Order: sequence, then C-alpha cells, then structure tokens
Amino acid sequence: MSVNPDKKSASRRILRPAVDAEHSDGEPRKQRSDGVEARERLLNMALRLFAENGYTKTSTREIAQAAGVNVAAISYYFGDKAGLYRAVFTEPLGSPRDDIPLYDPPDFTLRQSLEGLFASILKPMKQGDLVQLCTRLHFREMLEPTGLWAEEIDNGIKPAHAALVATLCRHLAVTKTDDDIHRLAFSIVGLGLQLFICGDVINAIRPKLIDTPAAIDQWAGRLVHYAEAMVAVEAARRAGSGTTKLLKKKKT
Repeated sequence: MSVNPDKKSASRRILRPAVDAEHSDGEPRKQRSDGVEARERLLNMALRLFAENGYTKTSTREIAQAAGVNVAAISYYFGDKAGLYRAVFTEPLGSPRDDIPLYDPPDFTLRQSLEGLFASILKPMKQGDLVQLCTRLHFREMLEPTGLWAEEIDNGIKPAHAALVATLCRHLAVTKTDDDIHRLAFSIVGLGLQLFICGDVINAIRPKLIDTPAAIDQWAGRLVHYAEAMVAVEAARRAGSGTTKLLKKKKT
C-alpha cells in the first residue's frame, strides 16, 4: 500500500460542514451537531486499531463499527482508508516543522530556545495514553512502511533538525556546521524523545514522573538544564581544541 502524499485529507480541521454520512436515499444530507464527535471517534478508534494491527490488517468496516458510525463516514471525513491513516498518523503529534518558531528566533537566549524546544517536544505527552498509541503507530510504520514516515522525515524532521543546528551554531559562535553540532542536536532532542520511547518503562518504575501535565512541565524544565550542560560541555571542548591547536602551531 502506498499513501499518496498529495492526497488532501481532512487533516487538522474539518474542511466541510458536519453532515449525516449515513443518509443514502438521494435526499440532501442534513447537518449534524455531532459531526465533530463522529470524526473524533473515527480518529481515536482508527489510531487504536492501526497501532495494534497495522494498516493492511485493519478494515474500514472494523474501524467504523468500533467508532459507532456508518462506514460511509470515513469516505466523507477522510476520503478513504489512506486518508484516515494519514490523519491518524499526523494529527495527534503534529509536525516538528510547526514548532520551529518556538526555539529559533535569533534574539532568543539559549535557555529560551531550549525551553521552547522541550515544551514543543513534550506537549503531546500531556495527552496520556493517546501518546503511547501514537508512538506504537510510528514504530509500526517504520516496520511496515506506507511512505508516511519517509515523508515525515523529509517534510518535518529534517527542517526542524536544521533549525536546531542553526540555533546551536549561533549560540556556540560556530560559523560552519560540523558533525559535532549535528551530534549535539540529535542528543538534545533525544532527551525529550526518551519519554515517548520509554513511557511504559517510566510508568512501571516511577509513574508520578509523567502522570500529570505539571509533572511533564517539570521534566521539561529539567531537560532544559541538562541540555544547557551539554551545550556548555561542547563549548568547552571546542575552546580546548582551539587552545591545543594554537599550542601545536607555536611549537612548530
């Protein structure tokens, strides 16, 4: 199966009025007050089923039945199964590209940039069990690719990484990006991603660390401090390397 990246699904918002998707006798469809709720039920049920069974082993009829709506509602809100899968994959967590303005303004201090970065990374963690299903779905997409993960890397992750690299270069006064700047950027982001990857482990060992929005905010604050230390170490390493090179030149 290949999910068409150009297909315009009803992503992030309802693009048309909510109507009765079950009406099929040729009469004009009537608007419904529960259109938003029906779409949300479809997203929630599809997320759970896609995460548990994968794309190919999950049918639209199964999703519609679990959501308590007619299967025609999937066609109405999302176009088809691929459109529903795209919405499920992209909507709950959003795209890293959307969060770039939270940490890349040139007038930000390092701390302000890191605060914006970790606030954006950890915000989905406040959605509770939903985020674990999203993480599971992303892992399944890596193992059973439909094309959306590669698209997310190109359109979301790469631009966000480039913005963070530029931010680090600015604060470290580095004029030319090198491998160590990339290593630092990946390592800093990894501090936040560990909560998604290790969520089940954290819940088993120390659940209170991530069981409330306030706990997530506190963790984000700590990650800012840890990341500041990582940047400071890199700055000291670079300063030491520069001193060493200068001494070597003097000896020769």
